Amino acid sequence: MTTPPALLIAGHGTADEAGAEEFRAFADRVGKRLAPRSIAVAGGFIELSPPPIADAVAELVSGGRTRIAAVPLMLVAAGHAKGDIPAALAREKLRHPGLTFAYGRPLGPHPTVLSLLRERLSEAGSDPGTMVLLVGRGSTDPDANSEVAKVARLLAETTDTAGVEYAFVSLAPPNVAQGLARCAALGARRVVVLPYFLFGGVLPDRVKAQSVHPGLDIGVAGVLGDTDALADLVVERYTEALAGDIRMNCDSCVYRVALPGFETKLGAPQTPHHHPHDGHHQHGFDGHHH
Repeated sequence: MTTPPALLIAGHGTADEAGAEEFRAFADRVGKRLAPRSIAVAGGFIELSPPPIADAVAELVSGGRTRIAAVPLMLVAAGHAKGDIPAALAREKLRHPGLTFAYGRPLGPHPTVLSLLRERLSEAGSDPGTMVLLVGRGSTDPDANSEVAKVARLLAETTDTAGVEYAFVSLAPPNVAQGLARCAALGARRVVVLPYFLFGGVLPDRVKAQSVHPGLDIGVAGVLGDTDALADLVVERYTEALAGDIRMNCDSCVYRVALPGFETKLGAPQTPHHHPHDGHHQHGFDGHHH
């Protein structure tokens, strides 16, 4: 029988070792779920944490895998999913002649993600009188930021709360303080801050630290975390990638459309991050164009 394509799980990386270990444990969870199907799984990071994507690919290649489906373990399609990871995969094809990749899409506002968000709200004591502040990472990519707003609206439509607002912990307004001020202005007394993050790390910790506002009773929910449901979603994205059914949204991507204020990004070449643990980094790699 033909060996099935391997799965590469591509993560962002974090300066927080506990958060990085959550990713590694999650990759192991996915690997155990796919082991009965003889599908090899490896996880690697773009930056900050070991192992780098290069090491994860080398592990798969050393096991005889020449076909790989790569899934970006990210909630929104920002610069990392649109540019950094594809550029890193292009570099790995140069390092390993004959290697082929199918590239999947980020997790996105999938029903599984929304269900996990509702679970975290319930664990934090949310009830019909509670307002929710969904806090995303934040990006310089307007398309990525709009995805967070979309998730907030989907939660508002499917969850019994007093309302759902959104904010960002970096790079984009409104910030956490502004989001909480908006909740207060709308009449909230009880607010649950809901971090829109997969695992723990520096930014979720920052969200928690910034979740204060005079006169508000504030709770902070947990991150989505290492769960079977999330592992099943990654397997779904793996299957989609192999079938060519990735359904990327390019209608508002700054690299493909000249959005006002972002015209300089149109068609910009993408290059992979330099990972400090990647000892074979090729400084001459020029990346690729959209």
